[in-house]
Amino acid sequence: MSYKRTLGRLGLALVGGALAVGALLVVIRARADDTAAQLLGALRREQAESTTNDVEATDTADISDLPAPVRRYLERVLPGEYPDVQSVRLRQTGEFRLGDADSPWKSMTATQHYTVAPPGFVWDAQIDLAPFLPVRVVDAFVGGAGSLEAKLLSVITVADAPRSPELDEGELARHLAEMVWFPTAFLPGHGVSWEPRDDRSARATLAHRDSTATVVFHFDENDEIVRVTADRWRDTGDGEFERCSWTGYFSDYRELDGVRVPTAAEVAWNLPSGDLPYWRATIDDVEYDPLPTGTRRSNTSPGPNPE
Repeated sequence: MSYKRTLGRLGLALVGGALAVGALLVVIRARADDTAAQLLGALRREQAESTTNDVEATDTADISDLPAPVRRYLERVLPGEYPDVQSVRLRQTGEFRLGDADSPWKSMTATQHYTVAPPGFVWDAQIDLAPFLPVRVVDAFVGGAGSLEAKLLSVITVADAPRSPELDEGELARHLAEMVWFPTAFLPGHGVSWEPRDDRSARATLAHRDSTATVVFHFDENDEIVRVTADRWRDTGDGEFERCSWTGYFSDYRELDGVRVPTAAEVAWNLPSGDLPYWRATIDDVEYDPLPTGTRRSNTSPGPNPE
């Protein structure tokens, strides 16, 4: 979610100007913003074009060679038999902060679609700047390219991030960190390489097209991922980026559709001036679309999830 700085440019002047022409905007607000639909269509076409061989390569996953905390985590969150997920739809309710640490939180709802092979997502969110003044934000990683577009009342473009390698890498890092919501993507054969660090953490790397992202996953005594850390590109304005420490927090694990996933999360930039949380939400619903080959079984046959 490296677009926070871009959205932060929306100030009081924009709000005031929009309110001044409120009567007109109420009329045009009903116009549909098709950006998300177009990106989602492109993501699904790319998924359909992925080769059959790539799918079959994931049909038998042996997790015995994975770092110990990763292996324990997968045994914890996956049942003995589980669908090999190819796409996901997730709904979120929460808050988003536009600006610095003194800025107020704004209510937010979002629907996010993911694909595993190839890695990609479309995040379609509404952030309420003020009563009756929503911003539609579509953040995506499709075809190896990151994109961000924000529209006031779904029609007036207020942010449109230019294409850049930094944006692409940042969006791929986001996808990797958020695979906690579809953990079968961590299994061997899905493109993630693991490097052991210690008994409670491991480093994951995922490459797609011209981008490579690395995220460190931290596990608690329950063998669940509770924190992710990374050095990510942060938009400083005017198309400039700088590498900053970034942290995501996950909690309140529950079993959804047979898979144990966190249902609460928060992310923050770790700046020299202090941490800057900018997104926090609960997960209201997760829907999985399994591979056509059906149900698969791990070679280690993890047992039922303890509650």
